[in-house]
Amino acid sequence: MDPQKQMQALSEQYQGLQTELTTLVSARQKLESQQQENKNVQKEFQTLNEEANIYKLVGPVLLKQDSTEAKSTVEGRLEYIDKEIKRIESSIKDMQEKTEGKKMEV
Repeated sequence: MDPQKQMQALSEQYQGLQTELTTLVSARQKLESQQQENKNVQKEFQTLNEEANIYKLVGPVLLKQDSTEAKSTVEGRLEYIDKEIKRIESSIKDMQEKTEGKKMEV
């Protein structure tokens, strides 16, 4: 294969890896934002008394929700988000290693 074409192919592969890495970082940032929102909701729940009404926005309607159910939903979301962040961070690490390897080839 022509060295110039080989270099072009390696360069394109490197750019593809960089794009994937950027996508993963954006996904992690979105999850971290959701995590922070849910932590704020959890803090709000701690300040409420047991008789307080909790409403959930479903489309354009606010529906009354049981406080125990609302708290467990938020806790479940936080667990899910934590797992997803760990998974994406692992993917980011792998992608960074691949990108670095491809960079050395170029």
